[in-house]
Amino acid sequence: MSGRIRGVLQALAVPTAALVVVVAFLPGRVSVAARLYALFVAGVLIVLALGALRRALPLQVPLATSQRTAPQAQPPAAIGRLDAEIALGVASAYDYHHRLRLRLHAVTSGLLASRRRVVLDREPAEARRILGEDTWNLVRDDQQLPADRLARGPSRAALADAVATLERI
Repeated sequence: MSGRIRGVLQALAVPTAALVVVVAFLPGRVSVAARLYALFVAGVLIVLALGALRRALPLQVPLATSQRTAPQAQPPAAIGRLDAEIALGVASAYDYHHRLRLRLHAVTSGLLASRRRVVLDREPAEARRILGEDTWNLVRDDQQLPADRLARGPSRAALADAVATLERI
């Protein structure tokens, strides 16, 4: 402890002597010299405080692990966007009509074309037969914008049934 105090006193010896010289020979510069001295003393005190903290708090050593842990897999961002579209589509008929219905229509069109060789927009009767009435009403392209834009969209159960139907295609 006494070694630290001696080191602090030695560090402050030259600035203190400079302050005494300014006070004695340059009385007009005392204000600036006092501020610089206070700044230097504050710096020394900060260094002392950091040293005390370093001694008081031991360094943390990470535990050795026998195997590396794999980072948690994050779902793709597209899944988050799709989940948001579904939530908006269920909550609002307007959002369903302008967002989710268009996505469902595109997915349905692609599935029917690739798996059944049916073009959704050119062969609506055949598409309706394959999809069933409930799913057809969700994905058909000739739907009108709902009169009440704030009405609820289709239920999650109806959407889940439509997805199950699309998976069976």
